[in-house]
Amino acid sequence: MGLVLPAQAQAQLSAYVQLLLKWNRVYNLTAIRGEQKMVSHHILDSLATIDHLPPGSLLDVGSGAGLPGIPIAIAQPAREVTVLDSNQKKGAFLKQAVAELGLANTQVAVERVETHRPPHAYDVVVSRAFSDLADFVQLAGHLCAPGGVLVAMKGLYPDAEIAQLPPQWKVESAPVLKIPEVDASRHLIVMRAAQRAGVTA
Repeated sequence: MGLVLPAQAQAQLSAYVQLLLKWNRVYNLTAIRGEQKMVSHHILDSLATIDHLPPGSLLDVGSGAGLPGIPIAIAQPAREVTVLDSNQKKGAFLKQAVAELGLANTQVAVERVETHRPPHAYDVVVSRAFSDLADFVQLAGHLCAPGGVLVAMKGLYPDAEIAQLPPQWKVESAPVLKIPEVDASRHLIVMRAAQRAGVTA
């Protein structure tokens, strides 16, 4: 994938997969069970976003098992990351993962996105299978800093969802993600508030 990762990242990513496997037996964090498929469909899928994300603080909305937030935090230790999920069991896993992996750059918020009130807005707000685009911008738009972006990880290009976006949000770019061992369409939908958008949908 051409990514340059910190020296400790491979060991941390491997430890994260082992934690996922262990907790998944009890808590059903993800439908994917096999280790190799977790690497391709969770870890590599998350890391594929990195080249398309602007710098700055990042919020992962509806993080679930920590995807894509934890792999991003491991790959970019200088980036401030918050992983947010309202489910208590998933929140417990996120806290355990952050502690065991030693992710000093990562905070865990166990609450609903609409009630999340951080001390500052985020430069990047990302979601993976959280909701459709219109709901995403409605629920999480207030958490995006001026000049920041909302980023949704999608499969097929979501023409119908884009058509339903409120007029104050525009698609700035929609890169195709190429992920090793994933034979499925992947798109990243990058959105900005209309008055700041460079390219519209």
